[in-house]
Amino acid sequence: MSTFTIFLFLIVVVAFLLIVVIMVQNPKGGGLSSSFGGGGSQQIGGVKKTTDFLDKSTWTLATLMLVLILLSNVAINRGSGSVESKALDTESTAQPLPNTPAAPATTTETPATDDSAE
Repeated sequence: MSTFTIFLFLIVVVAFLLIVVIMVQNPKGGGLSSSFGGGGSQQIGGVKKTTDFLDKSTWTLATLMLVLILLSNVAINRGSGSVESKALDTESTAQPLPNTPAAPATTTETPATDDSAE
């Protein structure tokens, strides 16, 4: 198993966890924290703590995903062969196209006959 494959697997796992954490949150401030029956922030270990945990876990997972993506770019197997452009190769064996001039237009005009002269 290559290093890139391990990074790819970790990125997929972090993406799934990030989706789950975001879906649990409610954009209006409710979400999972509202299901604990909390009304105020005076509860210890209740609503306020759940919201803080979800917020911190979202930022942590997003940062972890960014770091994993950047590290996976380093781990990509670029191969052992050198990749060079054949278009820039000056010692190309390709022959240039012959420069043939356009053929002159040949016109076959028939001489005008004057029928009135006869």
